[in-house]
Amino acid sequence: MTLDPSRLAPMANAIRALSMDAVQAANSGHPGMPMGMADVATVLYSQFLKFDPAAPKWPDRDRFVLSAGHGSMLIYSLLHLTGYAAPTMADIRNFRQLHSPCAGHPENTELEGVECTTGPLGQGLAMAVGMALAERHLNAQFGDSLVDHKTWVIAGDGCLMEGINHEAIGLAGHLKLDRLKVLWDDNRITIDGDTDLSTSEDIAARFKSAGWHVTSCDGHDFADIARALAEAEAADKPTLVACRTVIGKGAPNKQGGHNVHGAPLGADEIAAAREYLGWNAAPFEVPAEILADWRSLGAKGAKLRAEWEARLAADAQGAEFMRRMVGELPADKGAARDYMASLVAEPPKVATRKSSEMALGALTAAIPELVGGSADLTGSNLTKTKSTDPLNPGNYGGRYVYYGIREFGMAAAMNGMALHGGIIPYGGTFLVFADYCRNAIRLSAIQHARVVYVMTHDSLGVGEDGPTHQPVEHVMSLRAIPNLLVFRPADAIETAEAWALALKQDSRPSVLALTRQNLPPLRTEAEMKTARGAYRLKAAGAAREVVLVATGSEVSLAMDVAAALEGKGIGADVVSMPCAELFDEQDAAYRADLFPAGTLKVSIEAGVTLGWQKYVGDGLTIGIDTFGASGPADQLFKHFGFSVEAIVPKIEARLAA
Repeated sequence: MTLDPSRLAPMANAIRALSMDAVQAANSGHPGMPMGMADVATVLYSQFLKFDPAAPKWPDRDRFVLSAGHGSMLIYSLLHLTGYAAPTMADIRNFRQLHSPCAGHPENTELEGVECTTGPLGQGLAMAVGMALAERHLNAQFGDSLVDHKTWVIAGDGCLMEGINHEAIGLAGHLKLDRLKVLWDDNRITIDGDTDLSTSEDIAARFKSAGWHVTSCDGHDFADIARALAEAEAADKPTLVACRTVIGKGAPNKQGGHNVHGAPLGADEIAAAREYLGWNAAPFEVPAEILADWRSLGAKGAKLRAEWEARLAADAQGAEFMRRMVGELPADKGAARDYMASLVAEPPKVATRKSSEMALGALTAAIPELVGGSADLTGSNLTKTKSTDPLNPGNYGGRYVYYGIREFGMAAAMNGMALHGGIIPYGGTFLVFADYCRNAIRLSAIQHARVVYVMTHDSLGVGEDGPTHQPVEHVMSLRAIPNLLVFRPADAIETAEAWALALKQDSRPSVLALTRQNLPPLRTEAEMKTARGAYRLKAAGAAREVVLVATGSEVSLAMDVAAALEGKGIGADVVSMPCAELFDEQDAAYRADLFPAGTLKVSIEAGVTLGWQKYVGDGLTIGIDTFGASGPADQLFKHFGFSVEAIVPKIEARLAA
């Protein structure tokens, strides 16, 4: 399509009309951003974006991320107008209603044309950094014929204020991700009012200082928009395009003010907008000639896709590329089996962070799509292996990302990498810093993204660094996130099993909570017991009276407690529970067998006791419901009651009560 404003303007107005009508019908939503960015989006889709509505998952499509997810009617309008199977007009009529795929914010699990779930501001842009990183990595491995696309982002003032934005743009600039193009909706409005109420920074200067190319345009001048987007497309750096827009453009009495940001326009203003725009169609109707212009855009994408499919069929690496893109793990050639056999033959006494490093050594050698990293804690998280060379502008084919002190940015970028496809990302930090990552971990779970979080220094075992670095509430708080597996393994075999299980989860993320301190080997066989979430590690010798359930470093303590109880004639089982979520998925008979009626159940975990009542009922919960302290780890465990001498008397007293 040629750059003809007489045709582009009605196309943009179709976005405005659908957006204001849907928000009005729902009596809820944000019409201002879609109306303000309609012109920019029309130029992007008509002249720059590579897409095919008939193949939403085409691997070499451009990725489009609506980071300003509150303006969801922009992407819903674009998907419908360009001819995606969904959303239908009926879906748009039901915007923000129960069971409509047109949710309040775009959700990747609802519509194939939505690349990622957005709404928490800044995270869309940060995920786009991960997508652009994935593109460069896969391009380095498979070449231009299979991987040659861009990542386009629409971000608002709020996205650029959130702290994660600083982390994301710093990483993108450092890695020179030149295929990343951010279109800033520079309308200078937030919910509270004009942006000068809360900020006076020079955003362009900030991006330039981070290594970005920066340009600007009049966001309502089609020729100027096209000029700026062409400049962005040609730049050899990640690019920010400041699109100066009027929020709510087209609503004559409300445009430009903050009241149009997050509320319906109202019937009178919508009528005025229709007259102002010359839009005579009824609500939720798009004139045939305008719809035809939009639908014609898919033809170019269909041709490009067909050419790409021909190259894929002829490429010797085509099958391997598609294996990675669809998320299938490679066939096991014996590396995992051999590694497990070595653990059984020579059980190591090591920290589970070291056990993780050992497992990763075998896994990264066997699974080329594993791309790791750490938030400046590589030597502590032990996430780098011989197979993972640094990924940087001189070697995009590398498999290890030095994220710097950017925990939140790392987590969000890993979401983007996983959602892009072709990569299984994992990244490390201290467990206590899960709070810095938490909203991105939550989005991993919401988006069904296969991301593995390696979180070390998981308890009082941190020792001298003290309460600020000793996680007490973190494991249980992570267990509260739906669709997230939290593994806290007790030894090297459980750690290896946890890794194997995490990698098999193609629709949910995992956290591995790992120790700093060495732990004794407890398992002498490789039977994938972790797959059931919890299992009987030791059966009672005497008549069973007590069931001890523990995780991680406290499982060996539970074994010692059981031995002391057996010495007193009290039969005690020990149940290791490396993953409570997997245990909860087992059948009722299995769960009842591990925690039989008529026994005293006792949990032992160096964290808060909240939540353990689910398994032990009115039994005993041995934990720590305060913050920790600074001191050597062994002294801290004893001080807080994690010892045989402290626990056995409590059990005896309860049995005697």
